[in-house]
Amino acid sequence: MTDKYTKPDFSKCAVITIDTQNDFSLPGAVAEIQGTDEVVPRMKSILEGSRSHYIPIIHIIRIYKEDGSNVDLCRRELVESGADIVRPGSVGADLVDSIKPINSAPLDYQALLNGTIQLIGSSEWAIYKPRWGAFYKTELERFLKDRDIDTLVFIGCNFPNCPRTSMYEASERDFKVVMVEDAISGVYGKGLDEMKNIGVEVYKTEQFIQEIGSRER
Repeated sequence: MTDKYTKPDFSKCAVITIDTQNDFSLPGAVAEIQGTDEVVPRMKSILEGSRSHYIPIIHIIRIYKEDGSNVDLCRRELVESGADIVRPGSVGADLVDSIKPINSAPLDYQALLNGTIQLIGSSEWAIYKPRWGAFYKTELERFLKDRDIDTLVFIGCNFPNCPRTSMYEASERDFKVVMVEDAISGVYGKGLDEMKNIGVEVYKTEQFIQEIGSRER
């Protein structure tokens, strides 16, 4: 039975995509995360359904400066040595085409690095995060609370790192959290148990699409 405090409210939700950029997602890309290309079609379905029901969408991305100065310590030496990963202005740093809104605005990398929350489509934004979690040194919490959003639906790239961290951060800020398990790469059984133990609701893609389709916003 769903706990009354963690039960999702899809009339007050936003969808959060994590790091679904070309360098991490496309087959053969320089920093490909295995399994991400396979979940992108389900992400696309979720995003199309969300757009049709006017659900806000926030794309959380990484950007690595060429000098490595803003890169995680565990990857900094790699970037300093010349690895070209999600470099500002590169094709690799861009969102995967199939998850972009129609007539998406180009990403403004300098503005994003400076902390701007960039509008890239109707009720659709991009935010740069400097580390694993979507809330760390970003304005995401304020942005959501200003819009009376209390439920977050997570999809995207590489569960063990950035999605997992972001969901913990959301939980500790008292957001209701939904994880769409078949629209996130790198999901494993123990991780699902850990998420459920902190009140995360685990959905499948079709379940989420049916849920939002049955509700008026």
